[in-house]
Amino acid sequence: MSESNAMTGALAASSASHAAEADTDMALVRQVQAGEVSAYDKLVVKYRERLYSVVYNLTGNREDANDLAQEAFIKAFRSINLFRGKSSFFTWLYRIAVNNTLTHLKRNRMRRFLSLEKVDEEVHSSDILEKLTARTRSDKPTLMRELQEKLNEALQKLSLKHRTVVVLFEIEGLSHQEIAEITKTSEGTVRSRLHYAKQQLQASLKEYLEQ
Repeated sequence: MSESNAMTGALAASSASHAAEADTDMALVRQVQAGEVSAYDKLVVKYRERLYSVVYNLTGNREDANDLAQEAFIKAFRSINLFRGKSSFFTWLYRIAVNNTLTHLKRNRMRRFLSLEKVDEEVHSSDILEKLTARTRSDKPTLMRELQEKLNEALQKLSLKHRTVVVLFEIEGLSHQEIAEITKTSEGTVRSRLHYAKQQLQASLKEYLEQ
């Protein structure tokens, strides 16, 4: 099998997997909408870790992340009769969680602190953050604290809308399309915000990226 055929096959398999997952979710949603409340527990179990992760990466506070993730599930449950499947349940749920978290951040003017250790574990696609984590692997004891402070400082210079796309794309690994659906923007806007955010991070962390 040629490389192009193998890639096409992999993409088709991935697409089929996503479609099957969406169908499973929609079946559970219909059960909940029909009054079978216990079906909602399966959706909570399926997505609670992923939802907690995105909320934690936006707030940097474990207690707030737990509370906000729980609030998002409650809000989604209360509004589930309004869900019509125009997007996937996953995207719809993330949108509720992200909007709820951003409202919380704006209301409380909380600072966002990203754990460098978490980046080290989870970031795979980030060209900027990966350079930082690569450096910390070689000299982690002496550089961790300094890099932690610089990274947090750099992220704090980003607006919430730019921080959001960085978290969703670089840390959560969502696609441009998924982020666009969650933030109710176009894919072009998502790419633009990511490009701008990376430029700002790169400028703030220049001295570390060049070493």
